[in-house]
Amino acid sequence: MFGRIGILGMGYVGLTLAAGLARNGYEVHGVDTETRVLGSLRNGRVHLFEPGLEETLRDALGRNFFVHGMLPADLDAAIICVSTPINGKTRQPDLSNLAAAAAQIARRCRPSTLVVVRSTVPVGASRQVVLPALTAEWETARLVMAPERTIQGQALRELTELPQVVGGLDEQSRLAGLAMFRGLAKQVVPVSSLEVAELVKLANNCHTDLIYAFGNEVALLAERHGVDPLEVIHAANHDYPRPDLAMPGFVGGSCLSKDPYLLGSGAPESFLIAAARQRNEQLPVHVAATVVRKLRQLRGDETTAATLAVLGWAYKGWPPTDDTRGAAIVAMMPVFRAAGLRVLGHDPLVPDEVIQSYGGEPVGIDKAFSEADAVLVLNDHPDYRALHVPTLLPGTGVRFVFDSWRVLDEQAVRAVGVDYCGIGYSGIGEPA
Repeated sequence: MFGRIGILGMGYVGLTLAAGLARNGYEVHGVDTETRVLGSLRNGRVHLFEPGLEETLRDALGRNFFVHGMLPADLDAAIICVSTPINGKTRQPDLSNLAAAAAQIARRCRPSTLVVVRSTVPVGASRQVVLPALTAEWETARLVMAPERTIQGQALRELTELPQVVGGLDEQSRLAGLAMFRGLAKQVVPVSSLEVAELVKLANNCHTDLIYAFGNEVALLAERHGVDPLEVIHAANHDYPRPDLAMPGFVGGSCLSKDPYLLGSGAPESFLIAAARQRNEQLPVHVAATVVRKLRQLRGDETTAATLAVLGWAYKGWPPTDDTRGAAIVAMMPVFRAAGLRVLGHDPLVPDEVIQSYGGEPVGIDKAFSEADAVLVLNDHPDYRALHVPTLLPGTGVRFVFDSWRVLDEQAVRAVGVDYCGIGYSGIGEPA
């Protein structure tokens, strides 16, 4: 029934879905507008990091995975996986990619083609943006919303293991969508409408953002009172039957940094979601200001000649990713530039040219420690957990380590005469 499937958008969402569908025997046609992306994929190379992705697509390339600049004809299904960014100034959704994808499907496909919205969109966008583009060309349309809910770093596994939520324009659409996704996932969850499926995705991500925001709020309260936030959180969670408090940390990525604005657009009653997003967006700036303040305390008011080594430019370290969208360093760099800092950059997966594009100087781990006045750890990549502090720190000019995720050995850092601090923490009884 769904032998030929087209996917518009070969980013994280579309490319992993293409791999999952190809691995399950579908004939998949990936579409993208960027020549760099098309050229890379046609040569069997993926342009982003996701475990198992390159091997899966390379095996399927030319057999049941094909790459195009435009949708081919005679597709059984067309899946929209394009980006739906927010305006950096107004924080309003930009749905131009969504509208363009729908218009291309309407021109290239036929009314019997099942159209699936996979992109994250504001509630109502499938009906208000995609459907009119289809019905302008066709008399009727089969339309489904089936949100992507995987996490980077384990997306291929989660595509099959996580329940796939499917909402349709009508019962015929929904049944077709359920039939298609049963060929991919172990479990499908039918819902009554496009809007329910849209809200499922936004509710999932905004809930996560809110949970993390509360952990960050606790950390800032602990900072004010001069106590260790991890001690507070571990004690609060210990054998207590209520929901666990989250550890403090930066909240980034394309979804959590965007979806609260998608949900809140046109919905002023969502003040709790907006407040959580504000807390999480303020945290990197707060930490950056703390780092600059500590450098000034060590060097007087002059930080121009100070060197800061930043470890972890991707928005998260585990599961590992190379994605810098919404990463803490993005909000921090303006603070560091204003203070005149030289910023060294290291990340196990983020390419040197990306670090350079943000204003950092790419270095190896040894140089990061040997040339820095301070070290700032921004994510919890396993490589950073494995760093041997007694080897790296002695004999360097490092005066303090700000370990955002508390992955280093605090006692080992302090044993060599280097100060150690983290989010909301400067050591027992020492207010940050």
